Amino acid sequence: MRDLTADFQPLAAFRKQPSVFAKLMKKTQRPLVLTVNGKPELVVQTAESYQHLLDLAARQNASEGIRQGLEDIKKGRRRPAREVFADFEAKRGLSS
Repeated sequence: MRDLTADFQPLAAFRKQPSVFAKLMKKTQRPLVLTVNGKPELVVQTAESYQHLLDLAARQNASEGIRQGLEDIKKGRRRPAREVFADFEAKRGLSS
């Protein structure tokens, strides 16, 4: 886990020199926590690191879906695929 306390900066300092902080974040690949009145208020990060977080979240959602599916199988909550597709087609007026 990263120590974000090392990357705290006042919002006012960031507003005065955003390009300096942008270069720092690109170099360190760490987010920057901006404070207002000494309290953390915002987190700024590079687009690349933000995309990485989105990718991790998407993978986690997929992993959770798989976990739930496996749990359903263990508990006997399952149906044959043919039955599922037949119901799907019937509800939408499709014919196979």
